[in-house]
Amino acid sequence: MPTKKLTNFDIYFITDSSLTKTPVISQVKQALNSGVKILQYREKKLSTLEMYKSAMDIKKLTNGKAIFIINDRIDICLAVDADGVHLGDDDIPYLYARKLLRKKIIGLSTHNLEEALFSEKIGADYISIGPIYPTTTKPKHKSPVGTEIIKEISKKIKIPYVAIGGINETNIEVVLSAGAKNVAMISAILTKKDIKKELRKYQNYFLTLRGIK
Repeated sequence: MPTKKLTNFDIYFITDSSLTKTPVISQVKQALNSGVKILQYREKKLSTLEMYKSAMDIKKLTNGKAIFIINDRIDICLAVDADGVHLGDDDIPYLYARKLLRKKIIGLSTHNLEEALFSEKIGADYISIGPIYPTTTKPKHKSPVGTEIIKEISKKIKIPYVAIGGINETNIEVVLSAGAKNVAMISAILTKKDIKKELRKYQNYFLTLRGIK
């Protein structure tokens, strides 16, 4: 079992240096100031050393405030003592990752019910499901899976899952109505001028939708 358990964290925040001129550290600070409780550092362009340094800075910021996940890179996760990793289709297989990471959190990308059930069975701490809609973040990604998969997964798996891919202000209500409790919204947030303001807008929306506010 992981040292930290995931719950319904509403927005699963993912950094991206390719979508905005806002530095990653500023993205992280704004996300934390908005109340984000889980944050994934995703970086495809930097060298290992540069990524390590950036991850160390993020670790200091998130420590005690949010769960810190590294995308893909198990070596970086171990080097900075992050809370866990998120692994995609082309990354090291889960069972090998678990041997290295022991009790750290491991999330897996899935694209259908079969993959979701298998990921839960082998021990993943959470999964992402998508892309729900077409996405510009990963144009070569698999075909959109739609919201019906959310309804299926909600009935079949017990571990937390994150709906991801093309989710924005125009379709977020449909995604949540399908049963999703946790969503990742990358372009919809990072392409805005004020990331913190955008995050709080959606957080207030979630609260209102659930009758809390």
